[in-house]
Amino acid sequence: MMASFLVGLIGSGIGPSLSPPLHEQEAVHHGFPYVYRLLDTDRLGLDVGELVRTARRFGFDGLNITHPCKQSVIPHLDELSPDARMLGAVNTVVFDGERAVGHNTDWTGFAESFARGLPDAPTHRVVQLGAGGAGAAVAHAMLTMGADLVTVVDADPARARALAGELAGRFGAERARPATPSELPGLLAEADGLVHATPTGMAHHPGMPLPAGLLHPGLWVADIVYRPLETELLRHARALGCRTLDGGGMVVFQAVHAFRLFTGREPDAERMLAHLTDLVAV
Repeated sequence: MMASFLVGLIGSGIGPSLSPPLHEQEAVHHGFPYVYRLLDTDRLGLDVGELVRTARRFGFDGLNITHPCKQSVIPHLDELSPDARMLGAVNTVVFDGERAVGHNTDWTGFAESFARGLPDAPTHRVVQLGAGGAGAAVAHAMLTMGADLVTVVDADPARARALAGELAGRFGAERARPATPSELPGLLAEADGLVHATPTGMAHHPGMPLPAGLLHPGLWVADIVYRPLETELLRHARALGCRTLDGGGMVVFQAVHAFRLFTGREPDAERMLAHLTDLVAV
């Protein structure tokens, strides 16, 4: 019997997500049925735990998890991969028999995207906006790739302190520290790059995550938002002459790893990147 797969995405305001066509089109090339459904917490009026239990009951093979559920999903899982446990965030759940196993493919997805899109960017001092589930993965990726110092800034100072403390415990006290939004002018004046890891700029959260006047041509700017690919942040940065990285690469490479976990088949990353280009052009 031909294998078939039923997977889904849990998150808030996920109507514009391109994950369904990305996954389903890749499955066409492999020749097996693959259905990807959106499970929007806002539209369905259910929390992440209820949706995980329902998906398991209805025979889903796996789930992707996005904002704002990457951390709140953890108590509803049976097991975590080493990466997910270390980061305290899950973006992929695989139903393995009776067990729901959480994984994190965000950090490797961002690392591959950064290496591809900003291969020689200096990373002595990096400022990151956002200390949520995606922020935990992206900061880990930056430090794994050799950033000397990542300063974590979040609207919630306690969350920034918590993430910076976890990073310092893994990578060394001198390589991660927290800061408040009021410190951004001084931080960005001396930084090599800015990583944006909050929902601001998404279709359902339009706008800028910081005052445009804080950007300057000496910065590179990386955004994890991919819908739209050109966020207001990236548009301002490019106008100043900054080197930029959009969120398209991260969403594709995390999808590559998730597709492999769901199906056991090896996806074609280049084909998926090309498909994303086609999808955003529509």
